[in-house]
Amino acid sequence: MQFEAGLHPHMPVCDTSGSRLLYIHVPFCEQLCPYCSFNRVRFEESLCRKYFAALRNELFLYKERSYNFGGIYVGGGTPTVLMDELEKTLETAKDYFSVREISVETNPNHLTPDRLMVLQRVGVNRLSVGIQSFDDNLLRAMGRFEKYGSGSKNVERLKATTGYFDTLNADMIFNFPIQTDEGLDRDLMLLLETGVDQVTYYPLMVSDLTRNIVEKTLGIVDYRKERRMYHRIVERLLPEYRFSSAWCFSRKESMIDEYIVDYDEYAGVGSGSIGYMNGICYANTFDLQEYIERLKRNEIPLMASRRFSLQDRIRYDFIMKLFGLELAIAPVRAQYGKRLIRYLWPDIAAFMIAGGLRYRRGTLYLTGRGRYYWVIMMREFFTAVNNFRAFCLG
Repeated sequence: MQFEAGLHPHMPVCDTSGSRLLYIHVPFCEQLCPYCSFNRVRFEESLCRKYFAALRNELFLYKERSYNFGGIYVGGGTPTVLMDELEKTLETAKDYFSVREISVETNPNHLTPDRLMVLQRVGVNRLSVGIQSFDDNLLRAMGRFEKYGSGSKNVERLKATTGYFDTLNADMIFNFPIQTDEGLDRDLMLLLETGVDQVTYYPLMVSDLTRNIVEKTLGIVDYRKERRMYHRIVERLLPEYRFSSAWCFSRKESMIDEYIVDYDEYAGVGSGSIGYMNGICYANTFDLQEYIERLKRNEIPLMASRRFSLQDRIRYDFIMKLFGLELAIAPVRAQYGKRLIRYLWPDIAAFMIAGGLRYRRGTLYLTGRGRYYWVIMMREFFTAVNNFRAFCLG
């Protein structure tokens, strides 16, 4: 990938090979959760409408450069804070690109018939609901109880939403400092009762930006209980679900949160969004006003980028693809040639010796032990990304 000079000096030139996903970031929230490190601000309608207009301007810049995207993932923040703006933005993206699938995040208080009908109308295939926990004490500690509802209320909301979309996903978090084994068991019992198509169960991730407020509101994270809780989650969910990734469980073929697994490359639009294309990781400005103003001038709002070395790219592909549970060697060897083995054989050997990987008929597979190793690795990867966000926010 190269960067052009001229009207849009930071806009990457399109390489038409490979599959791509478009990540759209909406940073507005009605309530700011203490553990969240994403670029987010409290909802303000006038600013939010200006922001959505800027988003659509940014989409045009990608269309102008002949980019195309097969999938869209809208995250936040809470993308469903202004449904008319979200609908207009998704319709614009569908006009510009060959979109086959759309995934949108929301919060449980937005599981209302009017919002769900709009999401259906615009073609959303997968709705991911930020539940985190059904434990009312935990929800109060997170500041989510008053705004997003009690655990029992959210169970009923999920039940009422089944059948609206191809996939209804519940986003959950485990290993909160004040979470007990009994509390986790109750969460799992209620989760199974909802009948959702998919569950994504993240370990709590604490960045430099959120560490103080997490410790103040929730306590100090004890990673010693993380393994035990993870294996309990696997034990309870596997009879009814299967693995889609090391921390994603599906009843059927489902879109998963980790677009970094399903797609080789992804573009990030929106303030504070991060993209990865052709070995370059890049981030948009985190300043909302700067983001809006730059797009009024038809400037791509890039603030930082880093070109991965070949070794970094190979290791990135290795980690991300295996997070999806298996890695076929032949396609990766075709891409990287003999350099694949040169750079990866020490890592592969180490994980096989540790019992984390097995090899069969040209494919590497994660073992039961390896799945938890990858949860640790991905937790550390996303924590590092969150620390980068903290650096960008100053």
